[in-house]
Parts: sequence; C-alpha cells; structure tokens
Amino acid sequence: MSSPDSLFPVLRRDIAGQSIESIVQQYGTPCYIYDMATIAQKVADLKAFDVIRYAQKACSNIAILDRLRRLGVVVDAVSAGEVQRALSAGYDPKTNPHSIVYTADVFDHEALTIIKKLGLHVNCGSPDMIEQLGRAVPGSSVTLRINPGFGHGHSQKTNTGGPQSKHGIWHDQIDECLRLADLHNIVITGLHMHIGSGTDLEHLSQVCDALEKIALQIGRTLTTISAGGGLPVPYRQGQSYVDLDRYYHLWDQTRNRLASVFGHPLRLEIEPGRYLVAESGFLVAEIRSVKKMGENTFYLLDAGFNDLARPILYGAYHPISICHRGHQPSDKDLIEVVVGGPLCESGDIFTQEEGGFVAKRQLPVAKVGDLLVLEVAGAYGFVMSSNYNGRFRTPELLIENGSIHCIRARETYDDLIRGEQIPPPPKA
Repeated sequence: MSSPDSLFPVLRRDIAGQSIESIVQQYGTPCYIYDMATIAQKVADLKAFDVIRYAQKACSNIAILDRLRRLGVVVDAVSAGEVQRALSAGYDPKTNPHSIVYTADVFDHEALTIIKKLGLHVNCGSPDMIEQLGRAVPGSSVTLRINPGFGHGHSQKTNTGGPQSKHGIWHDQIDECLRLADLHNIVITGLHMHIGSGTDLEHLSQVCDALEKIALQIGRTLTTISAGGGLPVPYRQGQSYVDLDRYYHLWDQTRNRLASVFGHPLRLEIEPGRYLVAESGFLVAEIRSVKKMGENTFYLLDAGFNDLARPILYGAYHPISICHRGHQPSDKDLIEVVVGGPLCESGDIFTQEEGGFVAKRQLPVAKVGDLLVLEVAGAYGFVMSSNYNGRFRTPELLIENGSIHCIRARETYDDLIRGEQIPPPPKA
C-alpha cells in the first residue's frame, strides 16, 4: 500500500489515467469522479473477514452498489430508501448471509413495512426496536447493536459510542433485550459494535473485549459477530492506515474463543463505509474568482458546501490539488490561500477547522478558469449534498477499466422544483 505522504500531490493532471480537463470539457463542473480500481483494492484489503458489509450511507449510488455486489460485498441499509437502493442494484434479500441488513436505532413506519414485506434481518439499536419488530414480525432473528459505553472518532459528531451518543443499546440493558426477545419468540443471532468513524487501532481493539463479554451474556444462539466500521483513511500527510492484519487477528481470536465456548463456528463480519470509497472519490470544481481580502487570498469555486458538507460540519480536512488550464506554473510556486465556494454563507469554506475557524492552505498559484480538486471525497460527499441556494446537484462519474461512465446526470431546474406546486390564490 502506498505511503500516505505520496498520495496528495498539489498539482494533478489526471484521475485514474483520465485527463481532468477532458472530463470537465464533457461533463462540466462541479462533478464527482470515482475510481473503481481503488474501491476494488479496498475490498481486497478486507478479504480475510468472512463477510464485508458495506455501510452504503457513505456513497450510495446504485452503480457503486452494483459493482460492490459483483465483488461479493453485502450491504447495510439505514432506511427504506437504502433498502430500495440495494434492491435496484441487484441485491437479493433472501440470501445467506443476509445481503441486506436494516441497521438503525428506530423504525419509521415505512421501514417497518418493507422489512415485514421482504423478511429483512434487522440490526436493532434500541430495546424498543425489538418490541416493535416482535409485534410486527414475531419469530424473527435479529442482531443487537451494542453501545459499549465508550466511543472514539475523528470528530465528536462522528463518535457513535458512550453516554452522549444516541446509537446502540446501552451495554447494561442486555437482560431487558433478552426478556423482550423471549416474549416475542425472537432469536438473537448476531452482535455488532461500532464506536465511531475514523478511530484508531487502540480504540478499535477495545471493542473486541467489550463485545466478547456481551456475547457470553447472550449465549450460543449467536452465529455472527460484527467488528463494525470506523476504519480510518488518511486525509492528510502524516496520517496512516490501521494495521489490518493485526486488526483481523484480534477479531479472529475473539471469534475463536467464543466458538470454543458455544460449540459451533461464528461468522466474522466487518462493516466498512468510508474505508471502501473515500479515497476513490474526487470533487472537481472550477476557480471562478481569485480575491484579495486584506492579508488573505481566496480561491472561490463553483462548488460549495451544498456539494461537500464535511468541512463545514466537522472541520474536516481534504487534500487539495490544482489542475492548470492553458498554463503550467511550477509546483514550487506555492502561496497561502483560503478555498471557498459560491454560497451566501460565511461558512462556505473548504479550508476550515472544527469550530468554523478559517485556515489557509499552501497551494500552487492559480487563476480564474483553472480547476481545483478536492480529494479523498468519495465518502459522505455527494450523499450529503443539497439544493441549498437553488444549486443543482452535481453529476457522478465512474472511471472503470479506462472508460468513464456517467452514473448520475447533473440536475436540471425541473429536478429542482419537482414535487413543488403553487396552490390557487385565495379568493378575494
């Protein structure tokens, strides 16, 4: 695997061997571009696990889901809409292991209806879900998502464990869950923990011990344990990947100890989202203004936080590169700049830190018309985009085997107002 320090050039001419200028000439800006070869490599990284279950909320385009299905990856769905996306991508809900698992902390009525209709397996994040599923579909099998009482992540907003997190069943409520399961003839066949996104090996390894203790409390009805997600990817120089061999070994030891106690084998799942898609994705925008504001130089783009919300939400850092058009300054001609978008919000800044503090970035000298690439943007990028300020959502493009496929067309004004209607004027 490449060193993270080699992943982030400040000048870029192509993505996956395809000229950025040529892509933009055909599809315009802003646009999201995904490299399928990167996704396939990330799947291969996790091949030691029995089941790779993709958390599709990270990037849910049905073309991506289709390709992951063809690579043997199953999916997690957190809503009825995500269930339907998985079906559209060819997933069969009747397979074993479950190709679609519904994971949430609550059921809305639409979700419970589709779960009952399709007989979907559910990963329950609250005791109330066990009771509601028991009434709707008695005799089901379920997985329990447990909050072990601690969490960790790249941001407090992505921390999914501990008492301040809404996620999962609190670790000392297992007896209540067992009682509700018995009441409705529900069998607990799986156990799942996820403490946060972008965490580290030290905190991830603590989950093994916590899950093992809960598993022994539940007993031998368990047939599957899930390591959850949260595997980090490097967004900046100096950050690193988790040692996957060591991580798998920790979970394999846990699985084997439980299998010895229960007297039957256990399937080991992992539930990556960001890890599979983040590094495959690029948001390409055009620089539309170079502005001096006091001591600051701004590169203002035709993409804003409606296209990529992670910086304004989490103070998230994305590597940035420049693609010059019609001129080629040296990559040594770097200046400090602030990168922002077109929205009428002061927070529409891509180079900011958590808390909204504006930061500067060392980037090549550029001018209006040059292209700027926000990198490692494949996870929680397009899926969190919006039509704020009346903006059209971008196209999504997939590069695969040297070909470029448009997997989502750029929105139009008709898309923008679809579903809206003006009622008749009130009578005088």
